[in-house]
Amino acid sequence: MSDRPSAPEPLAVPVADSHCHLDMCATEGGPSPEESLKAARAVGVTKVIQVGCDVDGSRWAANFAAQEPDVWACVAVHPNEAPRIHRDGGLDLIEAAWGEIAGLAELPQVRAVGETGMDFYRTPPEGRAIQEESFRKHIEIAKGVGKPLVVHDRDSHADVLRIVDDEGAPESVVLHCFSGDADFASAAVERGWYCSFSGVVTFKNAQPLRDALAVVPDELVLVETDAPFLTPMPHRGKLNGPNLIPLTVRAMAQVRNIGEDELSANLMANTERVFGPL
Repeated sequence: MSDRPSAPEPLAVPVADSHCHLDMCATEGGPSPEESLKAARAVGVTKVIQVGCDVDGSRWAANFAAQEPDVWACVAVHPNEAPRIHRDGGLDLIEAAWGEIAGLAELPQVRAVGETGMDFYRTPPEGRAIQEESFRKHIEIAKGVGKPLVVHDRDSHADVLRIVDDEGAPESVVLHCFSGDADFASAAVERGWYCSFSGVVTFKNAQPLRDALAVVPDELVLVETDAPFLTPMPHRGKLNGPNLIPLTVRAMAQVRNIGEDELSANLMANTERVFGPL
């Protein structure tokens, strides 16, 4: 995934990338985190939410955010990591990981707990019990520190709703890389959850996702890259980065039938409401 797409036309109104993995971009052969930030700023992406997926990645996210004023961190054990940690080290190791995440979550530059959640695509049935336990633990951590919860949900919509409803949601919940249909979007909106859309919204076969985007109100929409993954068209298959956000913003503006400047202003305001002050 080392092929680097050309930069799009800059946005006139700045936005934030609400979910990316700058460390993974670098390890996939892309630019350094500092270079990624420079490229993002050049196209109007002025803030970045760096997301950890395990203890080491969460530590890195927190340390990088402490050094970079335009970066905030999220920390968590990813739902696909929890079963692996439990398998390799048992309950003691996964509990130690949760404890480290809880400590990192208290840092001021850490603005959310995530990405956590459920994933029935990569995790087989035998790993789902510990995945659910990990999700519940992260909800507890988020509520304990009074910070938003960033949810990874893949092929598990009903279970995500069930678990968060059962535990009680933190004040802010973000469905990262929203992947449901309009009905699931309506269920999220009823709960006041934010729906964050990635470059997938530009894919030809993603009409159900565009239908979902259309029903989310202005005040609950976010945009993200999930870089280095989910590169928007016309660069699908190449390395993603925060500098490609304008492609997704313009596609979202078309779906929502509003100008890109108006959408950009809404997206930045929503990002600040969740993670801010930025």
